[in-house]
Amino acid sequence: MTNVIRDIQRYGQSIWLDSISREILESGEMERLIYLGLGGVTSNPSIFEKAFSTGKEYQKDLKALAKRSMSTDQAYEVLALSDIATAADLLRPTYDTADGRDGFVSLEVSPALAHDTAGTIDEAQRLFNALGRPNVMIKVPATPEGMPAVRTLISQGVNVNVTLIFSRDMYRLVREAYIAGLEDRAKAGNLVTRVASVASFFVSRIDTAVDGLLGEAIKGGKEEVSRLLGKAAVANAKLAYQDFLETFGSYRFQHLGELGARVQRPLWASTSTKNPAYRDLLYVEPLIGRDTVNTLPPATLEALQDHGRLGPTLEEGVEEARMTMAALEYAGVGMAAVTDKLLADGVKAFADSFDLLLANLERKLEELRAGKVVSEV
Repeated sequence: MTNVIRDIQRYGQSIWLDSISREILESGEMERLIYLGLGGVTSNPSIFEKAFSTGKEYQKDLKALAKRSMSTDQAYEVLALSDIATAADLLRPTYDTADGRDGFVSLEVSPALAHDTAGTIDEAQRLFNALGRPNVMIKVPATPEGMPAVRTLISQGVNVNVTLIFSRDMYRLVREAYIAGLEDRAKAGNLVTRVASVASFFVSRIDTAVDGLLGEAIKGGKEEVSRLLGKAAVANAKLAYQDFLETFGSYRFQHLGELGARVQRPLWASTSTKNPAYRDLLYVEPLIGRDTVNTLPPATLEALQDHGRLGPTLEEGVEEARMTMAALEYAGVGMAAVTDKLLADGVKAFADSFDLLLANLERKLEELRAGKVVSEV
């Protein structure tokens, strides 16, 4: 029987898991996936909110935390850092075998800091130092305020996962922040060999937004635009990868590469298919290429293992992708407005999940302190 997770590595792509929970970590499931070749783990406030709300494995820690005098935010951090540290330790052999090129676990700064450069830098440094593991990445959202934070953190040797990237314009700023951070680090006389970063380019949400606009156009009598349904996200990603190749094949990066710097790999995120009319691996199979990562939720990972079709697809159909994006603009779909809204909505969604997480956690701790049985959410 073929091992798809290993097979896809032949094309230069690493598969990560877009999920973390105490259940996955303690049941042996994470170790099983790592044995199969899983190269990393990503988390976000929505993932932790789900894990803490439904995971019975947290009860022992919650009882211990309820006896301590600490804020709900501090209690959350204890639980989250414990899970991230465990996952990082499980992936440490992968990191070592890959010479620091893979085997990472990502933890996000508070969504409340999305527009706070100084606050993002402080919290990212604190979390990275608290975990004390070289294979941890701190997630920073791709907001205008996040870009100087990324540059500073990279210059200080903090691994960064730049998240919530939707537009190629913002992706250009992400690449610039990474390279400038490496240059700052090299000028200061520090090694650049072990600094790692990925650029998390969100995929399926783009189709959801664009298809909605196309649907309105179709209702208005423009049935010819129906051929563009489900095409925007993959096209956008393929062109973003061409941007990646241009930047990291440039003379500017060549000097850093000679010093041992690593490329900032594109990471395809939001890769579960939201529209049931589309293939369940729509955001996986067409985006396989060298120096990339695809982070998959469990159901999508299972689909890939069951019936995934592999090949070096990412550099195929590039001209078609350009024509698709041009056709969308001609049809009245302003991609700048779409991606700006997706970024704002993404930041808000993570902030809302984080607020819900803290509210549920606070209630559970209060119930335990009052001697009540912790309610299920």
